Amino acid sequence: MTDVPLNLDVSLGVTIPARAARGRAVRLGESIDAILANHSYPPVIETMLAEALVLTALLGSLLKDASGQMTLQAQTENGIVELLVCDYKGGELRGYVRHDAERLVEAGPNPSLFALFGKGYLAITFDQAATKERYQGIVPLEGDSLGKAAESYFTQSEQIPSIVRLTAAKGEAGWTAGGILFQHLPEGEEGRERLHTRLDHPDWPHVAVLAGSVKDEELLDRALPLDELVWRLFHEEEEVRVLPPVALAKGCRCDPDYVRSVIARFPVEERAAMVGEDGFIRVDCAFCATDFPISLDEVESLTSP
Repeated sequence: MTDVPLNLDVSLGVTIPARAARGRAVRLGESIDAILANHSYPPVIETMLAEALVLTALLGSLLKDASGQMTLQAQTENGIVELLVCDYKGGELRGYVRHDAERLVEAGPNPSLFALFGKGYLAITFDQAATKERYQGIVPLEGDSLGKAAESYFTQSEQIPSIVRLTAAKGEAGWTAGGILFQHLPEGEEGRERLHTRLDHPDWPHVAVLAGSVKDEELLDRALPLDELVWRLFHEEEEVRVLPPVALAKGCRCDPDYVRSVIARFPVEERAAMVGEDGFIRVDCAFCATDFPISLDEVESLTSP
């Protein structure tokens, strides 16, 4: 076990060998505040993005390749939410939402998942940097929550029985968001090919009931370390293994130097056409809502011999 605190902004992996199950528990705090700070989203959108970031942390921390990346994207047809994008890389999280503000007001204070997304699709992409392998699954956005949509993804796309619980709330200390993900592993051995997974494994309903008994207040309790939360759920099991925790933080990868280098690749005439009335080329980052004013002099200094 490392010295990573297990209360906040952390992901904790768990395996239950005798039940052929694995899981993750996540709780976010300051990282959510940092991601939401620049966007001024309405409360409904903030809550949804906070839960989506928890789901992203749960899925991203499944990556065996520490340099890999996991991207979660929800696209809609005629939805209030037009696009939701979150990603995870090396414990760093980022995310943003594009939505129709007027239609959101018309939908009332507690719109359903269908009202927000309409006919939507959930795409989850795993990029393994070490092997250069890329895997993507796409399923309809179904159910009454993002957690149910994620369960549907694992059932339809990967044939893995799963249970997902997500919650988020804003209090005096700021945002707190938490969640758990538990799955049935291939029978008899961790790491076997997924095609050997049994959807009707007799131990899975037991795990699902225990994991599903978690309460929102437990997931949001900043005073409750995640290892103690797992112990509450599975203390009667023969063996519960806790994996090294992963610290989580906001990590937008926008970089002014990188932006300048990209602009420098354009022909001189096109760079000149990008300049606005204020004399700068302006590049926006949707993830962190940051505007980068780049002058032609900065770009030309990169192209000079």
